[in-house]
Order: sequence, then structure tokens, then C-alpha cells
Amino acid sequence: MTRIPLTEAQLRLPELIASLQPGEEVEIFSGNRTVARLIGELQPPRKPRQPGSAIGTLTILSEDKTHLEDFHDYMP
Repeated sequence: MTRIPLTEAQLRLPELIASLQPGEEVEIFSGNRTVARLIGELQPPRKPRQPGSAIGTLTILSEDKTHLEDFHDYMP
């Protein structure tokens, strides 16, 4: 945990917030007592993939052969 005096934290607050890693803590103190604590927010877990969630987002035209001309050098 990093400890920073209040006067320094007031000058550098945007920088402190931007540099916080998830779960990292920065303790702000004035005199001998802690007055605030910044804690980097943990990333929310990703939602699991759902089969079929992309249905309708891609259209493949089977009769479209012109796009294959670009790959002619790579085809046997």
C-alpha cells in the first residue's frame, strides 16, 4: 500500500486515480492519521459466451466467386 500526504494527493489526484491498478490501494494521510483511501476497482468478470449470440450478424453469399480472385496466388 502506498502512503501519500494530503497536500501531494491534492496536486496529483487525477494522476493517482489514472495509475491505480485493480485492487491497489493508496492511503492519503494528514499528520499522523489516515484521511482517505483510494482503491482501484476490480474488473467485473466477463459474461460467459452464449452459443448463437451472433446469429444474423454475418451474411455469406455462396454464389459470390469474385472475392476468390484476390486469393488466386495462394490457392493450389
